[in-house]
Amino acid sequence: MKLYDYFRSSASWRVRIALALKGIEAERIPVSLVDGEQAGDAYRAVNPQGLVPALDTGETILTGSLAIIEWLEECYPEPPLLPRDPAARALARGMAQLIACDIHPLNNLRVLKYLRGPLGQEEPAVRAWYAHWITEGFQALEARLDSRTTSGPFLGGAQPGMADICLVPQVYNARRFEVPLDAYPRLLDAESACLAMPAFSGTAPQGRSHQQRTQQ
Repeated sequence: MKLYDYFRSSASWRVRIALALKGIEAERIPVSLVDGEQAGDAYRAVNPQGLVPALDTGETILTGSLAIIEWLEECYPEPPLLPRDPAARALARGMAQLIACDIHPLNNLRVLKYLRGPLGQEEPAVRAWYAHWITEGFQALEARLDSRTTSGPFLGGAQPGMADICLVPQVYNARRFEVPLDAYPRLLDAESACLAMPAFSGTAPQGRSHQQRTQQ
């Protein structure tokens, strides 16, 4: 397999985590979003949308981080990233989609560049935009955890799953933009439990753990 990704892309990190949890090796092919390589003809031939990640399975090219993770779950079911119970699976997907579909797209690099460029917004306004959507989404996710019936350190309970895979990169991004996170103790507990696992910390941007990054 070949994974086209960018080291600081949230969506790419999700797939790196899923591959690591499944114990699957994939050749990483970097696509620099900062340098605009995603818009070049070479990468557009891989993914016409010009977004990362893209996973070349050897038979087809898959795009969209959640779609890729679902494919991995179907083809490599162990260890599972979704519960077996249908209701629990739907709840897990809902939490993952809250992050990947409701928070992240509004704060993606191309959106921030549009705010700064054509819309002429100054950096304080861009950061306020970013913090607003993080805060709105994390408040809802923290509240959702109040009513969960499972126990354990992760969002889904005793083992990490799709929701945790989405959470950790989003918390990383929130810290980069200096969004206060003290109001979300359950999310931070889940993040801490995840980063204790090599599948999360070893696939992080620059391959460093959260503790190492915050010391710099």
